[in-house]
Amino acid sequence: MLLDLQQHDSSLLQLDRRRKNLPELAKLEELAASRRELDGRRVEAETAVSDLGRAQRKADGEVEQVKARRERDQKRLDQGLITNPRDLENLQHEMEALERRITTLEDEELEVMEQLETAQNELDGVQSELADIDGQIAEVEGTRDESLAEIDSEVGELTSERAQTANAIPDELLTLYDKLRGQYGGVGAAALVQRRCEGCRLELNAADLRELAAEPDDSVLRCPECSRILVRTRESGL
Repeated sequence: MLLDLQQHDSSLLQLDRRRKNLPELAKLEELAASRRELDGRRVEAETAVSDLGRAQRKADGEVEQVKARRERDQKRLDQGLITNPRDLENLQHEMEALERRITTLEDEELEVMEQLETAQNELDGVQSELADIDGQIAEVEGTRDESLAEIDSEVGELTSERAQTANAIPDELLTLYDKLRGQYGGVGAAALVQRRCEGCRLELNAADLRELAAEPDDSVLRCPECSRILVRTRESGL
């Protein structure tokens, strides 16, 4: 009965290890790291798009401002409002300067627009990669949840079976078993098979075997090497 309990506990321990070492967990960590890197790129790309957007609006405003000034000067010229030869010459020089300024500003505006297009393409690409990795994460999370549900189901069944087995074991023995199980890596009881303790895997010497053989059948045997509870079997060699 005690070995049955130990088998239940060993199986529960294996399930716990399986839960902690699901391949999906490692994959999710990998995907999360990739997503953090992509999200950093997204922030950089969004900042670049925002800055270049402001730069383009500023360039647009400057071009429109200079064009408006040129149109006003052209209107004054067309309407013949300037009659003084010197003023007329100054106005013509100003209009030429405005034309050069417009050309310069439009070149700068075009450069900003090209930079903005490049930055927007970068942002679109990063967002597409993020959407793809989010899809992968969702898929792996689904697989993980299925695996966890399967483990939980097995744990539930084993826990119920363990409780039934434990109820048939005397309280004092059960207390000792649980104490030893906590001390020795989840194994509190082991079979004695062919003079070997299945807990520590060490073979007992002849003197220890004689002492164990002399114990009454209802005695709680302890391994002289590891102190775990020893359970007699047909193959014990006593």
